[in-house]
Amino acid sequence: MSRIGKLPVTVPANVKVAVQGRDIRVEGPKGKLSLQHHPNVTVKMDAGKVLVQRADDEKISRSVHGLTRMLIANMIKGVSDGFTADLEIQGVGYKAELQGKVIALSVGYANQIKIAVPDGVAVKIEGQGTRINIAGADKQMVGQLAADIRRSRKPEPYLGKGIRYVGEVVKRKAGKQFAGAGAK
Repeated sequence: MSRIGKLPVTVPANVKVAVQGRDIRVEGPKGKLSLQHHPNVTVKMDAGKVLVQRADDEKISRSVHGLTRMLIANMIKGVSDGFTADLEIQGVGYKAELQGKVIALSVGYANQIKIAVPDGVAVKIEGQGTRINIAGADKQMVGQLAADIRRSRKPEPYLGKGIRYVGEVVKRKAGKQFAGAGAK
């Protein structure tokens, strides 16, 4: 049995979970999320907890057992607490601007890079355009938007310029060294 999949998911008091067939709907103070789970697992409510059970011991059933449980746990955490991702921009003249539902990044290219903000995700830009805070109920949407923004200008190893997650350590390279006395 899956060590993750067999654990019940506790539902907080401010969250409502509805299971109808293969559809799971979760509603809380931060929003609403829904999921259609794999047919090889069954999901049921039992005394304020969500239980995920698999039908058999086939490889696909074992694979989706723990996955389904974690997806449901992330949905419950998302609608009750929410998820956040923080990015920082480093580099002279590098900045971000919020233009309605579009993030405009000026990160050393001739043109600004524009990234659309999906519904259900809130973006705040702080620190004169050098810090981006992404928040939302859906963990996948928050992480995907953060990855798309970071991908537009990854931190480079020589000067460290680019977009990185807050707290991310970028390995720095020394660069070229002066040849010195050996070059005569």
